[in-house]
Amino acid sequence: MDTPNAPNPGAAAPAGTSADINGRLGSLLELIAQGDQAAFAEFYSLTSRRVFGMARRVLIDTELSEDTTQEVFLQVWQNAAKFNPAAGSPLAWLMTISHRRAVDKVRSSQSATDREAKYGASSQEIDHDSVSDEVGSRLEAEAVVRCLETLTDTQQESVRLAYYGGLTYREVAERLNAAVPTIKSRIRDGLIRLKTCLGVS
Repeated sequence: MDTPNAPNPGAAAPAGTSADINGRLGSLLELIAQGDQAAFAEFYSLTSRRVFGMARRVLIDTELSEDTTQEVFLQVWQNAAKFNPAAGSPLAWLMTISHRRAVDKVRSSQSATDREAKYGASSQEIDHDSVSDEVGSRLEAEAVVRCLETLTDTQQESVRLAYYGGLTYREVAERLNAAVPTIKSRIRDGLIRLKTCLGVS
């Protein structure tokens, strides 16, 4: 099965009433359940902006949101036959899947953050009577700051803009007047060094 690569920001949103839209999506899901790729492509075209928007609101990061969007539509392709019209509209079903996928990504990221916090805790004197979340966050921040200093200046600048400034790869590239692939490489290499410094496997 060939799936589209990324949601098209210029794709038109479904036209018509909510009932019309859900009626069309319901018909497409029936065809998708039979392996109809053209129906899947139309379903994707009609709904990908909504799915990406949901993922983006939860995850913030554009690339993670794109990955999540693709996972959602893969799930639609594989599970279209499980859609139950009696349980809700096709759009509600799709957005429920989208929200769950995005939340799963957040939990996965939180697990990585927790591992970093544990590393910081193992190398510091901790007052265990303090609120554990606050202490963990403070230790994590201190460990990250120390490890950031081990990066090159260009890596530090790129990582800070992306993760502390909340900028996308493209925005970082524009800010630093560099090519997007160069920025991606700097951030990737910087994160690898950070993980090594923080003891994250």
